[in-house]
Amino acid sequence: MKYIEEFRSKKLARTLADAISREAASNREYRLMEFCGGHTHAIFRYGVQALLPPNVVFVHGPGCPVCVLPIARIDNAIALVERHDVILCTYGDMLRVPASGRNSLLKVKAAGGDVRMVWSTLDALKIARDNPEKEVVFFAIGFETTTPPTVVAIRQAAAEGLKNFSVFCNHVLTPAAIQSILESPETRELEQVAIDGFFGPSHVSSIIGTRPYEFFAQKYQKPVVIAGFEPLDVMQSALMLIRQLNQGRAEVENEYTRVVSRDGNTKAQALVAEVLELRYSFEWRGLGRVPHSALQIKPRWSEFDAEQRFEIPASQARDVRGCECPSILRGVKKPTDCKLFGNICTPENPMGSCMVSSEGACAAYWSYGRFREPARREAAG
Repeated sequence: MKYIEEFRSKKLARTLADAISREAASNREYRLMEFCGGHTHAIFRYGVQALLPPNVVFVHGPGCPVCVLPIARIDNAIALVERHDVILCTYGDMLRVPASGRNSLLKVKAAGGDVRMVWSTLDALKIARDNPEKEVVFFAIGFETTTPPTVVAIRQAAAEGLKNFSVFCNHVLTPAAIQSILESPETRELEQVAIDGFFGPSHVSSIIGTRPYEFFAQKYQKPVVIAGFEPLDVMQSALMLIRQLNQGRAEVENEYTRVVSRDGNTKAQALVAEVLELRYSFEWRGLGRVPHSALQIKPRWSEFDAEQRFEIPASQARDVRGCECPSILRGVKKPTDCKLFGNICTPENPMGSCMVSSEGACAAYWSYGRFREPARREAAG
């Protein structure tokens, strides 16, 4: 297939659905976690779950970097604006994520703080050039996919001598998160949250390749299939996972071969390694502190590190009472298990990051209204 409409073909979808129904053994359940929110939205937007037999179950994982960023880091960003009078540049999703006390960057902006939404690191660099008398901080966030642009911005600032530009680095790494999920007591001990296999994140894998997942497949005996974001990508990847499980295999397979290779983008990897290094530990919402799961700016480039340039107070923030985002991010619960979902928590009034982010599981449930549909088992009857 070469064209986008082919990856949404009704005829091909039915063929794949029939193949999955034939090969999914009726005497077992297949619990498949999609790590990336792009897969979650594809599943809900196109009704993929309804095409599969009831014993093939999608488990929603961490979703996106906005979802997993702890409240304390948003408190830190707010402190940069309020205490140090910086211009804070950030991507749009971050503006509405609730901080402590129901505060947010959007509310700080409304109160007069200089918080600006940008589309890229190039926008943040331009703001720094245009405001030489002000400190400009770029709120860097993302999995491995968005890390290279942050590095390019730091290198460009150094080349231009932009002394008023720095980065508040919050880049996190997917392999460490997968390991944390597999090591968590809920996953290992409770049958209802057992995970049989993973849909590997596709955009992330375009940078890091498929090689980093081989360790997890071997150590934990969990198959991983790198899946594209179109509905037929997800269905084909589900079929590949089912076949591995039926055959007792636990390997890394690549469905998204049109973009992802085993070694990934080695040029981007080398660029990142020049400027960033592993943090000893970093807190994830829902996962707690995960060792070697995030990146920080190397000492050589410390003049562009906002955490070195500014004094940022420690924050011991807690999630909104009743918000189940932490459990949803681990795959322990679904959005509909949260008492706030659809009541006081909506996209217009989000209580947690899973509803704020365009890739969050709660946003997917709400946007496509699948939670209003009858259960498939009932419908089938």
